[in-house]
Amino acid sequence: MIRACGISDTGRVRKANEDQYVSAPDVRLFAVADGMGGHNAGEVASRLAIETLSGFIHRSANDTDFSWPYGLDKTLSFDGNRLRTGIHLANRRVFRAAESTDDYGGMGTTIVGLLVNDSNIAVAHVGDSRLYLLSNDRLEQVTYDDSWAATILAQDPSMNPAEIAHHPMRNVLTNVLGARDQVEVHLSERSVSPGDVMLLCTDGLHGVLDADSLKAILKGAPDVDVAARTLVEAAMERGSRDNVTALVVRYERPS
Repeated sequence: MIRACGISDTGRVRKANEDQYVSAPDVRLFAVADGMGGHNAGEVASRLAIETLSGFIHRSANDTDFSWPYGLDKTLSFDGNRLRTGIHLANRRVFRAAESTDDYGGMGTTIVGLLVNDSNIAVAHVGDSRLYLLSNDRLEQVTYDDSWAATILAQDPSMNPAEIAHHPMRNVLTNVLGARDQVEVHLSERSVSPGDVMLLCTDGLHGVLDADSLKAILKGAPDVDVAARTLVEAAMERGSRDNVTALVVRYERPS
């Protein structure tokens, strides 16, 4: 059984919410996107990405007679390939929309997606929206950011993160949906246990709440609804200047 709750808030500074999410327990799909671009294009980009991913996952859940336009990765499960394909299709749709009008030029979006199959999960992401896993009292950041700062730290693990904490390029993204006709999709698969909790969120949340704060809220909340609401409220209280989205998914023992 899966319990999930998502909450997205415009926040206290932005005039529009460019975050989007989907929580679809019927097909076991959960995803969060954070759009960017002027003339409300960020809102368009994230909406198109979520719509496209959700549409493909729903179609492929009920009909096995569909094509694989981006091929099959033999190292991935069937659901892993479904999630991978859905995000590639989302990239194509956002990219084509961006080319269609000057108002949408340069728009893009991050995305992080989760597909659950019994006790196995497939996780995919592009950009800096994240997925955390709370399991056995340990909080793990499953995804890694496609950002300038993350790239620099990966190249030199000995570097102190404080050295680049205030660098003007620290938050520049190196990989987003819609910027190019092809995109690199990071995908991993693993098993989960009853009681494990997954958090999908945008940088409006993880940018102001550290791992200890996230863990404390996820452990202390009695259910996913309270957890999602508490996370969003805590991010705004900490001064988040961005849209804030939290999607909390709890895996429970099958009936």
